[in-house]
Amino acid sequence: MRYLILIVMLALGSSAWAVQPGLGFGENDRLDELFAEMQSEAGEGAAGAERAALRIFRQSGSAAMDLLLARGFAAMEAEEYTMAVWHFSALIDHAPEFAEAHNARASAFFLLGKYGEAMADIETALVLNPRHFGALGGMGVIQEQLDHPENALKAYKAALALNPHSADIIDSVKRVEDTLFIVH
Repeated sequence: MRYLILIVMLALGSSAWAVQPGLGFGENDRLDELFAEMQSEAGEGAAGAERAALRIFRQSGSAAMDLLLARGFAAMEAEEYTMAVWHFSALIDHAPEFAEAHNARASAFFLLGKYGEAMADIETALVLNPRHFGALGGMGVIQEQLDHPENALKAYKAALALNPHSADIIDSVKRVEDTLFIVH
């Protein structure tokens, strides 16, 4: 179970092409730079760019909304997934355009075994933020759980196209390819 929680928590990253609510002037340009680094750098360079992007995307632009996000993450850490859904839902009620809120709630729904609700939130997160590699990774995890390896592989490969040096995503692609007997 801890491994599953780790996978879901790692899938909570995000990024965007369009200006997201809460991003200050110049932060979108910074995100473009970070995505370029994730594409070209390897090792710590790519990992550092990913972490920097995650810090930006976890900021809603409102201290109150950031508090709801933090409380939701704390509830997930405490394995209080229903409470996490409650906090993330409150956040979505107040900031429906905040992609990270939808992705975070998808993770909590997933941990409750509510895959349909999780997929709906992932789809919303991806509409709001098409470069959300964490949401794509989460989609892959759900598709694996539903025993749809072809769909899982598509989601993982889409995430890998955005974040090609992520060891977790690379491992997920290999695991599903092995399941499908795809030669490397």
